[in-house]
Amino acid sequence: MKPLQISPETAVTLSKQLGVPLEHLMHMPQHILLQKIAELSKKTGSGPDESSGSSDGQDKQ
Repeated sequence: MKPLQISPETAVTLSKQLGVPLEHLMHMPQHILLQKIAELSKKTGSGPDESSGSSDGQDKQ
């Protein structure tokens, strides 16, 4: 398996955010990396999705 095709800056950033050693990140299967990135985005919350969720809560009251 060849290393991921991402820039060094992206690799370092992802490594820090995911809490995974850089060496592990570079040899991680792509489908697992995408799953971890999806989990990370759910934790941090994306702007439009998070704001629409809060407006739904106001409509229910």
